[in-house]
Amino acid sequence: MNELILVVDDEAKIVRLARDYLERSQYRVLAAADGRTALAIARQEKPDLVVLDLNLPGLDGLDVCRTLRRETDVPVIMLTARAEEADRLIGLELGADDYITKPFSPRELVARVRAVLRRTKGDSQLPGGRQSGLIRAADLEIDLNGHNVKRDGTPIRLSRTEFNLLATLARNPGQAFTRAQLLDRLHGVAYDGYDRSIDAHIKNLRRKLEIDPSEPRYVMTVYGIGYKFADEEWH
Repeated sequence: MNELILVVDDEAKIVRLARDYLERSQYRVLAAADGRTALAIARQEKPDLVVLDLNLPGLDGLDVCRTLRRETDVPVIMLTARAEEADRLIGLELGADDYITKPFSPRELVARVRAVLRRTKGDSQLPGGRQSGLIRAADLEIDLNGHNVKRDGTPIRLSRTEFNLLATLARNPGQAFTRAQLLDRLHGVAYDGYDRSIDAHIKNLRRKLEIDPSEPRYVMTVYGIGYKFADEEWH
């Protein structure tokens, strides 16, 4: 069955454009013009991906993203204005998987949707040393096949992008990755992103994984380079 995409934007022209191009690419599309309607549709229809404008009337996109992340791991692509870097960072820290700046090409939107959906369905194909099975470090357990993470036996809910980022690092313990390399691993070399998006995902990942995010044990900063996964206490 073709994937279901929920497009949330209060600009009817953008919704029509997005719907036209997504449907031409064989996706099914639902639309909402405000945050409360978007949440109601998401809860009832369970879309495969949400395209979410941040500037919505009433309940704004950040609140919608925050609520979606509490309830589900559905991938979220944010729509933002070019001047709203701070909002992009906040959205990524709330668990959004990607962003597109307005004005945008509808072909870019389709490409981003396809890429995010491909990542959610093909996480085990991410490049890296360990391709399957369990990875353990201290009290952290990462199930690469089941896409589950536990700390001391307690499940930790991660977004798909957060899990993919963790898996990329954990498959290569001790190896330092630059931000550009992590962007390439997560999105592909043609991705037109910015390095601070990786910082936002790392911050969110640490908040969920670490007992004390200010003193991380798993996802380590390599100053002047980027990030690595701790290479101690492996089994």
